[in-house]
Amino acid sequence: MAFDFDTPVERRGSDSFKWGRYAGRDVLPLWVADMDFAAPPAVLEALRQRVDHGVFGYGGATPEVTGSVLQALARDYGWQVQAEWLVWLPGLVTGLNVACRGLAEPGETVLSAVPVYPPFLSAPALSERRLATVPLHCREGRWCWDFAALEAALQADPRPSLLLLCHPHNPVGRAWSRSELETVAELCGRYDVLVCSDEIHADLQLEPGARHLPFACLDAEAARRSVTLMAPSKTYNIPGLSCAFAVIPDGTIRRRFTRAMAGIVPHVNVLGLAACGAAYARGEPWREALLAYLRQNRERVVQAVAGWPGLEMVAPEATYLAWIDARQSGLKEPARAFEAAGVGLSDGREFGAPGFVRLNFGCPGTTLEAALERMGRLLRP
Repeated sequence: MAFDFDTPVERRGSDSFKWGRYAGRDVLPLWVADMDFAAPPAVLEALRQRVDHGVFGYGGATPEVTGSVLQALARDYGWQVQAEWLVWLPGLVTGLNVACRGLAEPGETVLSAVPVYPPFLSAPALSERRLATVPLHCREGRWCWDFAALEAALQADPRPSLLLLCHPHNPVGRAWSRSELETVAELCGRYDVLVCSDEIHADLQLEPGARHLPFACLDAEAARRSVTLMAPSKTYNIPGLSCAFAVIPDGTIRRRFTRAMAGIVPHVNVLGLAACGAAYARGEPWREALLAYLRQNRERVVQAVAGWPGLEMVAPEATYLAWIDARQSGLKEPARAFEAAGVGLSDGREFGAPGFVRLNFGCPGTTLEAALERMGRLLRP
């Protein structure tokens, strides 16, 4: 089945947060993790049917929607999940904040590895928890953990009670290997630390044949001490429908998590649930076509960056995000400089890494080529 990723969808003047940032300016937005592709036909059809029903009262996940999620987890990862392990959420950021609030006590430490998606850095403070970080390092062309630093942070006084794991990692694009995840799990088990694993980019594996390994699938002990956050939103480009879920095998942890939600977190809306069910049940052909297109876009970015002075990047193994090191470019504030040149990128400072920028290549090839041309003109005047 053919899908059209080449034809741009006009988003200027719409409700788009991504495009609205630069309203009235000639800036191509390649910043927030929101693709410029229409959702899969199967999702659009499910939404039409739900709208045609005409009644939008209070609702929740039907057995069909829940079944589509459980079947997808079994199909894609070999993960046998029970329905009662699912906790529905209006978004992954909500899940990160609930985890900090429910799984760490006030004043306790929450640990994360940087650079990282900004809500990982803000969620602990919003719940009056302490934030501690360990650095990721780029060695021999690959982003890696510093496990000595991780263990030192786990031993620190006061000891962390929760690790926020990003897997696949945003922004560096690593799909952590089994051995890396096993080391994280062993250290967290040794120091009695729970793990909240954000796996929203799980289905965006860019290496042909690669298969995502959920942290909770390592072994029974990893599953017991984990909360896994997932959603169809990034893969199927439906983040505005606000539908996500946590997989929490341990009943005690699940109760702590849901108590932290009580009276604060709203129910997932019925359109988001309809889209979720359709995406997981009938969206696979579209996803496969999307991945092929994203691989082409990734290569465009890799080749462009390789030809520019002062910029470096490692090709992401997953996500549609390129993490670009501009520290040797001579640009004092790279994100502002690229914006002035007509390309809106995410500023690395927000991820804990000044001098870097993040580029979203989830867009039509013509948009990407135009943006890369503008960036090249700035770097090669």
